[in-house]
Amino acid sequence: MPRAVRERQMLDAAVRSFARHGYQTASMDEIAELAGVSKPLVYLYLNSKEELFTACIRREAEALLAAVAAGVEGRELPPDERLWAGLLAFFTYAAEHPDSWVVLSRQARTQGEPFATEASRMREEIAVYVAGLIGEAAREAHGAATITERDVTALAQALVGSAESLATWANETPGVTAKEAAATLMNFAWAGLGNLMKSERWSPR
Repeated sequence: MPRAVRERQMLDAAVRSFARHGYQTASMDEIAELAGVSKPLVYLYLNSKEELFTACIRREAEALLAAVAAGVEGRELPPDERLWAGLLAFFTYAAEHPDSWVVLSRQARTQGEPFATEASRMREEIAVYVAGLIGEAAREAHGAATITERDVTALAQALVGSAESLATWANETPGVTAKEAAATLMNFAWAGLGNLMKSERWSPR
C-alpha cells in the first residue's frame, strides 16, 4: 500500500480517537488498531503522539479552509451571497466531519502548545478570509466608505468566533441543520453590517 494512503488511514484513525477520548487519554494502541496497522508503524511514520496530533490539526484545518474557499470561489455571486456561501460551507463541513470539528475547536485549544498555536493559525486564516468577504460587501454597498478597515477586521473576528461557538452548539443539538445554523448567523451578521454601511451605529447612552 502506498505510504500516502497508509498515512491517511493513520490520521483518520487518530482524528477519531482524539475526538472521542481527548489528546491525553487517546492511546497509540487504539489508533494503530483503528488504522489496521502495528503501533511501531505509526511511530515510524509520525514519530510521536505529539507529532501525530499536530499532523491531525494541520490536515483538518487545511480541509476546513479548503471547504470554505470552495464554497465561495469560482462563482459569480453578489457580496451577501458570497458571505452566505462561505458560512454555509463552514457549517456544512463542521456538521459532516464532527470528529474533525471536535479536534479543531476543542482538543487543539485545550492541550497547550504547540497545539494551541496551530488552532490559532487556522482561526486567523479564516478571519482574514472572512474580512475579505466583508470588505468586498462594504466596497460595493452605498456609503461603504464609512466602514474602516478596523471595523472590517473586528467584524470578521466576531463573526468567526460566533461561527465556531454556533457550529459546536449545532453539532450537539439534535435537529439543527448546517443550513439553519448558517442562516441564523447570516441574519445576525448581515443586519449589523447593513446598519454600519448606512452609518447607523449603536452607542451606549
